[in-house]
Amino acid sequence: MSTAEIQPAAATFDVPELVVGFDLDMTLIDSRPGIQAVWDLLAAETGVPIDTDLVVSRLGPPLTWEMANWFPPEQVDAMVSRYREHYPSHAITGSLPLPGVLESLAAVRALRGRTMVVSAKYTPSVVLHLEHLGLDVDEPVGDLHGAEKGIALREHQATIYVGDHTADIDGARAAGAVAVSVATGPFTADELRAYGADVVLNDLTEFPAWLDAYVLEQRLEALMRRLSGYKNMVVAFSGGADSAFLLAAAARAIGPANVIAATAVSPSLPVAELEPAARFADGIGVRHVTPHTHEMDREGYQANAGDRCYFCKAELVETLQPIADEFGITAIATGTNADDAIAGFRPGIRAAFERGAITPLKDARLTKAQIREASRSWGLETSDKPAAACLSSRIAYGIRITPNLLARVDRAEQTVRSLLTPYGVENVRVRDVGQTASIEIDARLLDQVDHQRLVDAVVAEGFPAAQVDPRGFRSGSMNERLKDPEKYR
Repeated sequence: MSTAEIQPAAATFDVPELVVGFDLDMTLIDSRPGIQAVWDLLAAETGVPIDTDLVVSRLGPPLTWEMANWFPPEQVDAMVSRYREHYPSHAITGSLPLPGVLESLAAVRALRGRTMVVSAKYTPSVVLHLEHLGLDVDEPVGDLHGAEKGIALREHQATIYVGDHTADIDGARAAGAVAVSVATGPFTADELRAYGADVVLNDLTEFPAWLDAYVLEQRLEALMRRLSGYKNMVVAFSGGADSAFLLAAAARAIGPANVIAATAVSPSLPVAELEPAARFADGIGVRHVTPHTHEMDREGYQANAGDRCYFCKAELVETLQPIADEFGITAIATGTNADDAIAGFRPGIRAAFERGAITPLKDARLTKAQIREASRSWGLETSDKPAAACLSSRIAYGIRITPNLLARVDRAEQTVRSLLTPYGVENVRVRDVGQTASIEIDARLLDQVDHQRLVDAVVAEGFPAAQVDPRGFRSGSMNERLKDPEKYR
């Protein structure tokens, strides 16, 4: 029976996409100067004495509510229209972003989330404010107040809503979202807390750290729930940060005796990776097996076209399936994470999926940064381990892969790394691009090291020529050549 036939239904483990809603006035922006200017204009035009200081001290409710405090009912609609006529010219440029706004929006983006603004303000005015301040928000929504905000929040499946008003808490509650309050508006932190906010922050500068911790906790809980749904598991364990974390999580969730770490041995595995992988598995009490894979026997792999990784991953999963069957294990898991899933050209992910492998880290929406953070909190030695893709990823597409080419790359990389160890090197790649080798090292080291010394060392390992890439290390740089081959000839 294949793993595809027995894995739990994916819907059981769906992790909602991160969608964060924000109020606008006094949450993202201080709109008081601009709003006060418009009210001052209305007062001058109509001759009605309006306490504009009072008006801007209680922002939040719909404009019609405030207008009714100063004009008779039959004039309210006309005054609202007049206010909105003045607003674009007098209110937009006077408004300023509150501290922490850009960082908060960026924090959502870093977690692969989406953002929206849900405000009682007139929708065109919301858009004008966002555009003027260059605030990158996916969905601006206006003309909703209090619990009505829950309509838009539910429609866009927001899981968090951030505001400064008690009415914003009502909106979050109506949507079943986490109510995060910032004490930058008319209510104090104690008042917001007493009203029922789930989280109260002094201002948005505190939001990114809270969001990172909250989302990581939610995603780790989702991961452990998913892993606990299996009796046993084979983890495709390369020794890298992702698969090491998955292995540790599986051991925690279902017990180390029910987990097997499988490290595929082939010419594409750097020699230096095998011993640390065995040590890591032994350290968490997991059985470690080292099956030999034969991707070199697959023409599609040797040909090294853009879909090379498809054949490699197909070989891996097909090699691990008999091991799973032998031990009565019902799942083969890979360390694919949420960043991998959106990284564009990844034929290996498709090959594993077609063969029934599961991707618990991706399904829990865990990013590479989150995996490293969680690994640190668990005390895993792999938390800061540099990315180490297979050696074949160093061979330019179109160059036929042979064991000799892979061994040459491996030797060259080990030599360069040893030369750079005193500098605290993290990432080293020696790319075989045909008649020469391209040496990629951490960008921060480019001005600190003797380039000629690195070139000589790589040539000594059998390359006809070499050069140091002035752009430094970039994960997936070979895909740049695939997209624009003429540029790299």
